[in-house]
Amino acid sequence: MTNQRALFTTKLGGILATVGSAVGLGNIWRFPTEAGENGGAAFLLIYFGFVLLLGTPLMMAEFMVGRATHRGAVSAMRQLSPHSGWFLWGYAGSITMLLIVSFYAVVAGWTLSYACFSVVDQLPDFQEYSTRLWMPLGFMTVFFLLNAGILLGGVTKGIERASNILMPILALFLVALCVNSLLLPGARQGLNYLFHPDFSKVNSHVIVSALGQSFFSISCGIGCLLTYGSYLPDHTQLGKTALTITMLDTLIAVLAGVIIFPACFSYNITPDAGPGLAFITLPTVFQQMPGGYFWSIIFFLLLVLAALTSSISLLEGPIAILQEDFHMKRRTAVCVATTTGWVLGVLCSLSLYPELTAHLTIGGRTLFDLFDGLTADVLMPLLGFLMSLFVGWRLPKQFIVEQLTNSGVTSDWLVSVVLFILRFFAPISILLIFLSGLGLF
Repeated sequence: MTNQRALFTTKLGGILATVGSAVGLGNIWRFPTEAGENGGAAFLLIYFGFVLLLGTPLMMAEFMVGRATHRGAVSAMRQLSPHSGWFLWGYAGSITMLLIVSFYAVVAGWTLSYACFSVVDQLPDFQEYSTRLWMPLGFMTVFFLLNAGILLGGVTKGIERASNILMPILALFLVALCVNSLLLPGARQGLNYLFHPDFSKVNSHVIVSALGQSFFSISCGIGCLLTYGSYLPDHTQLGKTALTITMLDTLIAVLAGVIIFPACFSYNITPDAGPGLAFITLPTVFQQMPGGYFWSIIFFLLLVLAALTSSISLLEGPIAILQEDFHMKRRTAVCVATTTGWVLGVLCSLSLYPELTAHLTIGGRTLFDLFDGLTADVLMPLLGFLMSLFVGWRLPKQFIVEQLTNSGVTSDWLVSVVLFILRFFAPISILLIFLSGLGLF
């Protein structure tokens, strides 16, 4: 199976692809939003703690399962734990990825349209634009077509090649925007908000939000990283790779805060503007900023690139399952996965259209908000909880030793730490935080 399966051809290509999977709108759109609503630096510290102590070991767990089997989530679980129900985790993760990509693509469509509007210097009113019918659907459809075009190229000529091109451009745009924000007159206030914690604002909601954001940002617990792990060569050092990815992912989230919060304070805009921060607050800032036309284009192109590198990994998980477990050709699997995501995305987008909102609302929440909250606050922590139990307790300790040390080639100091976290710290922490979020104590 290893010889038949496509693998990332270079170490850099594998890291860039996986960093691209982790780095997305979760870092550049969702993180500043969550940080702004939950106290800035206090949220950042809690988020970083979850990323380091929970996200990184869970990323290693998925990498171990993926690389050991060189299969997608369902087949990997069947191979490592035959005659059990653990393969259902793979299906649940695949469904979660499709739910995420559905509302994710709606936001990505907004960013793509705003990038185009920025070029002609005619940014629309977001409240009015997001509730339109056809234009958001059109740009969201273009975004799915971009994903399909990359994914049809396969692992090496599609995902890896796109990552090698898109990630350096994304980094360049990110640095340029950071430098611009740091030169604004209110930069110091923005940096204080981001880096000086006020723990009086911390409550159970902030902690649950930080947990959900850490899982959402890294895309751990749902099989996305497992799938990319299955494309890693056998000599890859999984511990070092996972640590590198989580550190880069966190750095990019922090840099996104450095871009946004100084701009907010420079132009007297509250940082807790919520989901409209990127589409309402920043366009107002760009209109007042010297060279705002140029920076507006760069910012929204940055969002598009971040969304694209992440969404291709969210679709690749279901595609791998369709290929391996339903024996579809890759072209067919790509069409099925992207079409399914597009249909769900259409429903999410239509749920924001005023005349249809009442018909696409569950429990008082639009499908867009429901899918966002359900995946980030429920499904991802739950599936991460199950993955920690599977690798920590179901699989033998020798499996972890072999995978983290490459069968004894590298040091085994990490094994005991990861095993303790997966067996005890991760499941207990996730369970307690999850129950707290439900208001049970």
